[in-house]
Amino acid sequence: MEVLSTRIPDVKLIKHRVFGDERGFFMETWNARTFAEAGVDATFVQDNHSRSLQHTLRGLHYQIQQPQGKLVRVTRGEVFDVAVDLRKGSTTFGQWVGEVLSEDNQHQLWVPPGFAHGFYVMSDSADFQYKCTDYYAPQHERCIHWADRALGIDWPIPDGIDPNISPKDSTGRGIYDSEVYTEKSVLKPIIDF
Repeated sequence: MEVLSTRIPDVKLIKHRVFGDERGFFMETWNARTFAEAGVDATFVQDNHSRSLQHTLRGLHYQIQQPQGKLVRVTRGEVFDVAVDLRKGSTTFGQWVGEVLSEDNQHQLWVPPGFAHGFYVMSDSADFQYKCTDYYAPQHERCIHWADRALGIDWPIPDGIDPNISPKDSTGRGIYDSEVYTEKSVLKPIIDF
């Protein structure tokens, strides 16, 4: 396993060793000891699985209380996965990082607490699976608008395509009009890099 820092060092791209032959493949997607040794020391309490059709865009979601760290991967199809730093005191506040995750590359992305998260489906459909460090709390869920000009996310949406967005996501706010995490926020020191 190789753990690489992205443009935002706290967001990690994980490249796994995949063992394959004519029968198929095997890979280890989570091992607490191995990940901790690589710098991702997290306790997960919830696993989620979504299936989305091509041109679906989900996000940018976060919880202002009970923030969730997410270890994400794609088991079928291909997505462009995005994390946005919402930690007001961070030197990378308001910056984003995007990575292609697919069933072919078998990569995972570690999105720590304090980040908004979203993805865009580039294949016919995609199965997206992720582990969370805290429970879903709808009363604390917030959404940054996916096309916020202040963020300038370079989504790989083809010209002439309007992404399929939920009514909830279409009402997301701009980063400077949203609740964000401060130094005195409820963020718990879950990750130690």
